[in-house]
Amino acid sequence: MLTRPIPKNPSEKLPVIGLGTWQTFNVGGSAAERDPLTEVLRRLFASGGRLIDSSPMYGRAEEVTGELLAALGSPKPFLATKVWTTGKDAGIREMKRSMKRMRSERMDLMQVHNLLDLETHWPVLREWKKAGTIRYLGVTHYAQSESGRIERLMRSEALDFVQIPYSLARRQAEERLLPAARDTGTGVLVMQPFETGELFRRVKGKSLPPFAAELDCTSFAQFFLKK
Repeated sequence: MLTRPIPKNPSEKLPVIGLGTWQTFNVGGSAAERDPLTEVLRRLFASGGRLIDSSPMYGRAEEVTGELLAALGSPKPFLATKVWTTGKDAGIREMKRSMKRMRSERMDLMQVHNLLDLETHWPVLREWKKAGTIRYLGVTHYAQSESGRIERLMRSEALDFVQIPYSLARRQAEERLLPAARDTGTGVLVMQPFETGELFRRVKGKSLPPFAAELDCTSFAQFFLKK
């Protein structure tokens, strides 16, 4: 699998394909619900993937992720989650709970989810990074309307990562956010690269275009990501 260096730490590389846990990992405890997710994790690691992203917003996803990883005995993943609440004390409690759920004494990446109460959480994240409780810090948002704010943060704060929507059908990030990330050395995590499955629904029953071979693509998934 292709890898890319983390801009703020070029000595560390991450695989270009990660795993999100929104909705899919918010399941119960039955084997019917969890066995397919265990197989997803096996295939991720077997293919060279490592990054797994979650959030307390995602129901039981953090807890399920931690339990499946512990049972799988997998190689050490790069774990990312988020703080999604208001207030300093509430944020600290939530982040500690997330780390416990994901069974990680040190979180690789902690992000302020949808910029919620950013001004309160940001000083805490900086302190935690300095103390080694987290390795990297960042922000996320799903809305195009917040692109300007995210760009300003990249240019004014020492962000390690931003997580933003970007896909073949939604390319607005190319206008300002991706150039800002390049200029500031900020890593980019892409959310919804397949538009929650909509891209696959659009090509259902269709064949790959002939020019996909020029991109070394043998599936629509590869095509959507590379194009």
